[in-house]
Amino acid sequence: MAEPRARRMLVGIIGVGLALYLGLCALLYLQQRRLIYYPQFTRVAPAQADFTLRRPDAVLRGWVVNPGRKDAVLYFGGNAEAVEGNREAFDHALPSHTVYLVAYRGYGASDGEPSEAALLADALALHDDIATRHPNGRVAVIGRSLGSGVATHVASERDIADLVLITPFDSLAAVARSHYPAFPVGLLLKDRYDSAARLPRHQGRLLVLRAGLDAVVPPRHTDRLLSLFKEPVLVKDFPQASHDDLSSHPAYWPAIRDFLDRNAE
Repeated sequence: MAEPRARRMLVGIIGVGLALYLGLCALLYLQQRRLIYYPQFTRVAPAQADFTLRRPDAVLRGWVVNPGRKDAVLYFGGNAEAVEGNREAFDHALPSHTVYLVAYRGYGASDGEPSEAALLADALALHDDIATRHPNGRVAVIGRSLGSGVATHVASERDIADLVLITPFDSLAAVARSHYPAFPVGLLLKDRYDSAARLPRHQGRLLVLRAGLDAVVPPRHTDRLLSLFKEPVLVKDFPQASHDDLSSHPAYWPAIRDFLDRNAE
């Protein structure tokens, strides 16, 4: 009698464990965008912005640094980044460029809710609008962390001469698997930001800033992305930098400035 009872207990424990696991999978699926996007830390009043772009279902708002320059830079930030915080740094680092810091939908002063499809479509619309504002210049694109996935998409769909990727990843799905190895994130994830598939379509120059102690985007994901790009790449490595403190390194802004100023000659 003891053996059948023990077997039933084991089956019951396995059943409870499976139910808990499936429940966690369901929770991850339903709440995944809350784990990807953190706009709640960036919200500001629309009146604070000085740039707007109307989309069919939202108004994007942001800031313009050094207006009136021939060449432009379009910057895409991280998943919890208040992009306006970069205004002074861009002003000092890139005085020869007009820099556009536009908040993702749902971020800053922009309307709407973030999703990959929406952010990528917005990014192309932003690039095309900015290109019309600089008809005799070039539009460089910079993307940091999550923004590297957005920037890579723009570079795969538009003629971008100068692309800068800061702590980029091969795909969000691959990074998520690193952080949640016990879950089938490949099946659960809606927003994938597959830069590995998109970056090879970029035909221009590329600068990558790599953080050696990055725990958010482990360096192997940056390395895999680089391995798929067959053109020459300028890599600036910061072996002792982490994901969040990379931009405070003394060589961070000079690396970006030197790359863009050289290509603007």
